[in-house]
Amino acid sequence: MTIAGDVRATIDGLRAQLVVLHAELPRNNLVVWTAGNVSARVPGRDLLVIKSSGVSYDELDAEAMVVTDLDGNLVEGSRSPSSDTAAHAYVYRNMPEVGGVVHTHSTYACAWSAIGLPVPCVLTMMADEFGGEIPVGPFALIGDDSIGRGIVETLQHSRSRAVIMKNHGPFTIGRNATEAVKAAVMCEEVCRAVFLARQLGDPLPIAQQHIDSLFHRYQNVYGQG
Repeated sequence: MTIAGDVRATIDGLRAQLVVLHAELPRNNLVVWTAGNVSARVPGRDLLVIKSSGVSYDELDAEAMVVTDLDGNLVEGSRSPSSDTAAHAYVYRNMPEVGGVVHTHSTYACAWSAIGLPVPCVLTMMADEFGGEIPVGPFALIGDDSIGRGIVETLQHSRSRAVIMKNHGPFTIGRNATEAVKAAVMCEEVCRAVFLARQLGDPLPIAQQHIDSLFHRYQNVYGQG
C-alpha cells in the first residue's frame, strides 16, 4: 500500500505525536521495561499508528511507530507492531468515536485487576474524568482480538474512558491519543488513592446526581473550551 499526499503528512504527524505521548508513560510511572503502548487512529482511513513491539522507551523515535490496518496487519514500517495491536484494532473497528487507545501495566490499576473489582466512584476527580466507577473487563489472553472484545463489551455502555482488564491491567480510550494518555494517568492516580483509602476504612460513595453534575461540568464547562 502506497501512502502519499495528505495521508502521508497526517501519519508523519501522528508518529511524531506518539513519540511524545509514549514518553508520558514512564514519566508518570505507568510502565516498566518495554511494556505498554499508545495508538492513534488515522482520521478518515482504516489505519492506525502504534508502537512497535519490544522497543525500549529510550530508543523510541518516529521510525519505531508502525502503521497497520484495522485488522492489525502491518501496512508500513520495518518492525513488528505491538503485541496488543489486535486489541487496539478491534476497539477502532467497533467504537468509531475513539481516536486513541492506551495500555499500561501501572501498579495500582494492576492491583485492582488482580482482585477483579471495579474501582468505586468515591472521588470527585473520578466523577469528572470517568463519570462513575472504573469497570472491570473479562479475563482474556493476548494474541487475538479477545482483549479488544472485552474492552468494547465493557465500555460501550459506560461513560468511563478506562477499563481494568481482569488479571491484566488498564486500557484507556479517548477522542484522540492525548485524551487516552490523560485517562491512563488519571486512572492510575485514582486507583492508588482509592486503594489507600481502603486501608483507612470504607470509602464514602458519591451520590449519582452529584456524579452526573460533576461529569457534566468537567466535560463541558471546565478549562478553555
